[in-house]
Amino acid sequence: MGTQRVALNALVYLHTKYLSMDVGEMEFKPARAHRRLPVVYSRNEIAAILSNLKGVYHLMVALLYGSGMRSAELLSLRVKDIDFGSNNIIVRSGKGNKDRSTMLPQRLVPALERQVLSVDLLHAQDLADGFGEVYLPDALERKYPNAAKETAWQFLFPATRIGKDPRSGVLRRHHLHPTALNRKIRKAVHDAGINKPARSHSFRHSFATHLLEDGYDLRTIQELLGHSDITTTEIYTHVVNRGGKGVVSPADALHGR
Repeated sequence: MGTQRVALNALVYLHTKYLSMDVGEMEFKPARAHRRLPVVYSRNEIAAILSNLKGVYHLMVALLYGSGMRSAELLSLRVKDIDFGSNNIIVRSGKGNKDRSTMLPQRLVPALERQVLSVDLLHAQDLADGFGEVYLPDALERKYPNAAKETAWQFLFPATRIGKDPRSGVLRRHHLHPTALNRKIRKAVHDAGINKPARSHSFRHSFATHLLEDGYDLRTIQELLGHSDITTTEIYTHVVNRGGKGVVSPADALHGR
């Protein structure tokens, strides 16, 4: 389907840009996208992976699993997006540039409060060193000119060092790079002895699958994940643990060999 889209765009560009032709309405049948079953970790595997992580990376992966966020959404979190009062995490400009809220796991609240405190201390040091101005989207930067230096707008998981913003050349602290998180996940999965692909997105898949196993309805899971179409959420019905659902494999009913 992706190849077809590239070819179509190339043809439209050729006709409109170089041949000055209006392509008008085109009739064609798009290729069917093949659905791949997601990689899901069991609850025991999640616990084993987390046991091989420490500090901020343990918190990040626990939050991926406990909230169902994508890794890009996690890394983009600002301090203000953690609402301890309502037990919500506000996901800003998620996939499709949509905002949504998801659950704040209660067991992670103390660790998140400590993380907010560490960000506050780091930000104070950055300000003292002449930095501390975080990146904001253009519209927000114009609307709230002082927000970039406020703790509330700092990234919840800041980078370990100051770097040059490629957009403006300004020296500032961005969020942790996704490769650092992915590297830690790969090592933790390997050290846990799990023979499945080590992917940050699998914690989101596991979140949805385990909620489904616990009896939550698809509509609720759809809202938490931010899926615009419930058919996307329905993929998890194919990987849910069938144990206890009353269906017994015929192989399990065999006696002897």
